[in-house]
Amino acid sequence: MSYSIGEVAKQFSIPASTLRYYDKQGLLPMVERKNGGIRSFTDKDLKGVKTIEYLKRSGMPIKDIKKFIDWCNEGDSSLEKRYQLFVERKKLVKEEIKELEETLSVIEDKCKYYEDALRNGYEDRSKCPFVVKK
Repeated sequence: MSYSIGEVAKQFSIPASTLRYYDKQGLLPMVERKNGGIRSFTDKDLKGVKTIEYLKRSGMPIKDIKKFIDWCNEGDSSLEKRYQLFVERKKLVKEEIKELEETLSVIEDKCKYYEDALRNGYEDRSKCPFVVKK
């Protein structure tokens, strides 16, 4: 089965211009073109786009995603480099998750504070670090 750039964009909830940008940056070397240069994506290509989107979501820069794709095309000689890239990415994502969990903990504490204040009908203003002392 093949998909147009519009269909792929819709499936991933990204603009078609983003996919064109990826292509221009060399991230989609596997995508074939039909007559007139129209991109034709396969199911396998969709897996590639999904990987690109997850790598971007993890904070990986486009240039590093391109390097990874180049390494994929080098074959087995780059297996160690690709493995190390993902080991490092995994470490960074875990650190980000830890930071987000700490952030969530603070937000949960603030929710509890305001739930208590709403239930009591007042807040303990001495606990609010933003209140200006008079």
